Amino acid sequence: METNSKNNTAAFINLSTLTQYFIPFGNFIFPIIIWTTNKDKSGFVDRQGKDTINFQLSLFLYSLLLALIAIPTLLIGLFKDANFSAIVNHDDLVFDNFSIGEHTGLLTFGIIAVALFGFIKVAEFFLIIHASIKTSNGDAYKYPLTIPFIK
Repeated sequence: METNSKNNTAAFINLSTLTQYFIPFGNFIFPIIIWTTNKDKSGFVDRQGKDTINFQLSLFLYSLLLALIAIPTLLIGLFKDANFSAIVNHDDLVFDNFSIGEHTGLLTFGIIAVALFGFIKVAEFFLIIHASIKTSNGDAYKYPLTIPFIK
């Protein structure tokens, strides 16, 4: 495989992860398709494909963990003392004893988890762009905080 072609293929593997914003799980589907069809042609493309997929799997795991922390803590923090008896009686839903003042620590923990998730998504976007530029120039790029699922 010609050098320019392998660099473009490696960059395209990285850029294909941005399809997650248009197609659900596109950040896994398209890089895997491009990587598997080109991994035998170049060691550089093979390594970058593995790194890209490992990065996406790592971010999925981190996001899942943050969601498992944020969702329950926010729900418990907001609705711990709420009275939902109106739902059973088919009346208007009224929140009795609704107070955030006692649960600020729990809510803060949930809000921090949501903020970390947002930070991860913003960092992911810029890291993908940075990796695409580096690989298009022929430089190998290793994503930070990546768990090596595929070796």
